[in-house]
Amino acid sequence: MSFHAEAIRPHFPSLHLPADDGSLPIFLDNPAGTQVPLSVMRAVTAYYMTMNANSGGAFATSRRNDEMAQRTREAMADFLNAASASEIVIGPNMTTLSFSLSRSMAQLLAPGDEIVLTRMDHDANVAPWAHIAREQGLNLKWVDIRPTDCTLDMDSLEAALSERTKIVATVQASNAVGTVNPVRQIAGMAHAVGAWHVVDAVQSAPHVPIDVAEIGCDFLLCSSYKFYGPHLGIMWGRQDLLDSLPAYKVRPAKDAAPYRWENGTPSYETWNALLACLDHWERIGEEFGAAELPQYVGRRQRMKRGMMAVQTYERELVSALIDGLCAIPGVTLVGITDGARFDQRVPTVAMVKEGHAPDEIASYLADNNIYVWSGNYYAVEIMERINRPEGMVRIGIGQYNTIDEINKLLNLLELL
Repeated sequence: MSFHAEAIRPHFPSLHLPADDGSLPIFLDNPAGTQVPLSVMRAVTAYYMTMNANSGGAFATSRRNDEMAQRTREAMADFLNAASASEIVIGPNMTTLSFSLSRSMAQLLAPGDEIVLTRMDHDANVAPWAHIAREQGLNLKWVDIRPTDCTLDMDSLEAALSERTKIVATVQASNAVGTVNPVRQIAGMAHAVGAWHVVDAVQSAPHVPIDVAEIGCDFLLCSSYKFYGPHLGIMWGRQDLLDSLPAYKVRPAKDAAPYRWENGTPSYETWNALLACLDHWERIGEEFGAAELPQYVGRRQRMKRGMMAVQTYERELVSALIDGLCAIPGVTLVGITDGARFDQRVPTVAMVKEGHAPDEIASYLADNNIYVWSGNYYAVEIMERINRPEGMVRIGIGQYNTIDEINKLLNLLELL
């Protein structure tokens, strides 16, 4: 059974809350954060009603809290195909986790060691490494992009690597232009020179089945509020590194991974919401991948099938979006526009229209209850590289968007 948005839209209350003029809003701001199903909202309430306690107590609510936390780690491990739930670190957001990781790794680096970054990355996978480079006398090397299609220049990556390279930090999917990078190949190249590979998977997690074992990286970070969950960040790390890297923690806290990376009392109510979010992905797999799934398959395969069903649907929508944008006079797109290469991109599209500033376009669409972003979306390097100092307009498709919504957007842009 093919995935279709109308089957899941009833589960998202915000999609049905009318704007001031009575029309329903169209959420195409998804790369900045998706809407959430009712089950995710209810999970927060359920937490407070049945398990609101701190960790480690002998009493019932604390035990329920800890059982839920373990179930959440296990479900997230399945989502990423991690070997163990103890490889899953949960924090307030990806950026905070990235700074924690960079500060830890910095303790093992020496002046003159090298960090390789790309011109494609969100600043959350740039600034943490740039800070430790300045503080400890490390050298930054940059991997360029090809402006014609906004893909990573792999020759530039090869040239940047050396025996002094210690960290290679790359994005899996660009939050600005949607390009998907060959992270498995990059991991192999990093390891060939003895470097760690850190992957920002924030924009790939809503659209691409992630398999950390297949990628072969050392760390991978993502954010659940980008894949229909609560405001949390998740870091997967190789068990040996999570156990051995110096972690900044208070003395009484557990010194075992993953706890040594989670400072303070977590927002456990959002952990329960994350578990509900992962259940949502599993249900999509059960409903739209059931015909292809044997009865005995586990949660990982159900989630993966759900992601694949959504991925196929989203590619149909982004194809219609890109074709429609290309047909509008004065519109310029960046990134991959060839339909034969859509396996190399996620449904995040950056565009401008001649004679109109990006902020003007976003405001015009907002006045018509279509929500998009303008600017650089914290992808500072790529906007400078493609000579877009004002940034661009970003349109990001999610699983609940429809072809009718895409057509309404295109009609408005044509009238602008």
